[in-house]
Amino acid sequence: MTKYLISFPSAAMQVPLGELHEVADAAHAVIREMRDAGVYVFGGGIDESVPPVLVAADETVSEGTYPETALLDGGFTVIEAASREDAVRWAAKTAAACRCTQELREFQYDPLV
Repeated sequence: MTKYLISFPSAAMQVPLGELHEVADAAHAVIREMRDAGVYVFGGGIDESVPPVLVAADETVSEGTYPETALLDGGFTVIEAASREDAVRWAAKTAAACRCTQELREFQYDPLV
């Protein structure tokens, strides 16, 4: 089976503060459904209060990130689905729960995983 990344940037979620609890409950229900279906691998949200760092092969750590990923934030879920169509259905359920469009990306096949 293929692994897929379902994600959205923080700015995409335009939910009134009073409705955040409803959105969280709906998103958790989709995660439970994914687990029950056996497709859930892992997920979470980027902790935006912790700044990213770059780590080199010699373990040198420097502040910042690649310019292309400076705005990496929001939430993500990794699933393992039998088909792209199944992954699209899960992304649509996530979009409904989170009230924002989701980006779907496919991981390349790795024979060692």
